[in-house]
Amino acid sequence: MTDENMESPGPLQGIRIIDLSMMLAGPSGSMLMGDLGAEIVKIEPPQGDETRDTPPYFYGADSAYFWSINRNKKSVAIDLKSPEGRQVLYDLVAKSDVVYDNYRPGVLERLKADYETLKQYNPQIICCSISTFGYTGPYRDRPGYDLIVQAVSGGMSITGEPGGSPVRAGIPLGDLVGGLLAVHGILAAYIHRQKTGQGQRLEVSLLDGQVYLLTYVAQYYFHS
Repeated sequence: MTDENMESPGPLQGIRIIDLSMMLAGPSGSMLMGDLGAEIVKIEPPQGDETRDTPPYFYGADSAYFWSINRNKKSVAIDLKSPEGRQVLYDLVAKSDVVYDNYRPGVLERLKADYETLKQYNPQIICCSISTFGYTGPYRDRPGYDLIVQAVSGGMSITGEPGGSPVRAGIPLGDLVGGLLAVHGILAAYIHRQKTGQGQRLEVSLLDGQVYLLTYVAQYYFHS
């Protein structure tokens, strides 16, 4: 096989991302970065990502749902609640570029895996966290999923037949847009680090992403 026929390694080759995310919003974003050539090290709890067991369809031991958003990744099971598990994380962080998660606000602090802790092991580390409602505001501590942000954002109120009930989009827009915006933020932070040598912490709110999608519809509402 000639070099011309070989697959390109991808523009993100050489970048290592520690992926602490599970379910959909987080893993969909890290998968995109893996598709672009980044090395994705997916850290799962001892019982594994919840979506490994999601029915109804399975490919071998794992669900089709899991495989749809976790290609191009390495995986390791670590108990981050134990000192030994956290030390493995710290050792990885020292040799990585990005730590990416979608825990609820406050969880990383309890696990001692928050930005302030991790930058002690790698001052240039970039940390990106996805949450439902963001890290500030009255809904900060509320759990939430795609359906909730589709509703709260107002997007469901303009979906469906005129005069009918609000309708959820057939695809999980809330989760997927959150993952896409996280990728945008991480790449921007990486470019900033290339220029300045400085790492930083990023926050992505699923609700913010859905409000962003309203674009001109929101403008019409506020100006009508």
